[in-house]
Amino acid sequence: MTKGALALLVHGGTENWSPRRWKDRFDDVCAGRPVLLLPNTSFDPADVHYAAVWKPQPGELAAFPNLRVIFNLGAGVDALMADSSLPDVPLVRVAVTDLTARMTEYVVLHVLMHHRQELYLRESQREKRWAPKSQWAAGAVTVGIMGLGTLGADAAGVLKRLGFRVAGWSRSPKVIDGVDCFHGEAQIDAFLRRTDILVCLLPLTPETRHILNRDAFRKLNRTSPLGAPVLINAGRGGLQNEDDILQCLDDGTLGGASLDVYATEPLPADSRFWTHPKVVLTPHNAADTDPDEISKYVAEQIARFEAGGALENVVDRGRGY
Repeated sequence: MTKGALALLVHGGTENWSPRRWKDRFDDVCAGRPVLLLPNTSFDPADVHYAAVWKPQPGELAAFPNLRVIFNLGAGVDALMADSSLPDVPLVRVAVTDLTARMTEYVVLHVLMHHRQELYLRESQREKRWAPKSQWAAGAVTVGIMGLGTLGADAAGVLKRLGFRVAGWSRSPKVIDGVDCFHGEAQIDAFLRRTDILVCLLPLTPETRHILNRDAFRKLNRTSPLGAPVLINAGRGGLQNEDDILQCLDDGTLGGASLDVYATEPLPADSRFWTHPKVVLTPHNAADTDPDEISKYVAEQIARFEAGGALENVVDRGRGY
């Protein structure tokens, strides 16, 4: 019996999102299963039982009448959730150790960059100025992480081991050893008030859109040795009010920012983020998806599902993540 086909719908535009690269990896791990790289008109849409996607166009997935599962190849599912024609089948988000480790690398790198005054030191290097400032200990700084799922919890543990004070905020209650956990609207202000470096790893939902705004930045701690609080956003671009970020950097409400995600991607050439002296900018590669790991993860999920097992990491459509 022929196995149900897996359709690949990949819209990325960068090297890591090369559709052919993903097709080659899925061909390797999906033995005996047709892997269809769309657009492709040489197949019957009714043969497609599974779809592995990244930023599919609205309506593309509705073309498959026998679709059983959708696998999102990246961590964020907000683009999919915005598609009103999305078939009513399980939507699975990726959760592999490789992606988690890469995000923790990014968070730790940028926390340390601001903690160890790298922006100032690199400016001093360019100006050939030997003028080190006093350096405080990690224990003098509180890193506050918004989003305590798999990614946030892992980053919190590593930062704690480095000696930082770590707090976290999430929508629902969480318990993480050594981390001061806050949850819900009633506790967000208390979380912000103790935070010196704010790390955002939240999913994008109607409730979290533009949660990173002037009102939130004004509540951050202003008595830490950093002088002014710092923002690190590696979640989604829609979480941040970009005008507020720029204005707060200009007036000193924020002392610096590391941004990996933006409202418009690729980031327009006329964006002030490119040249702002207080901004460290990266091109949405904090936790680049590894085709080798993700393709194996999807193939294993399909095999378990077809054997009667449960799917892992199914998105709760009511919550949006």
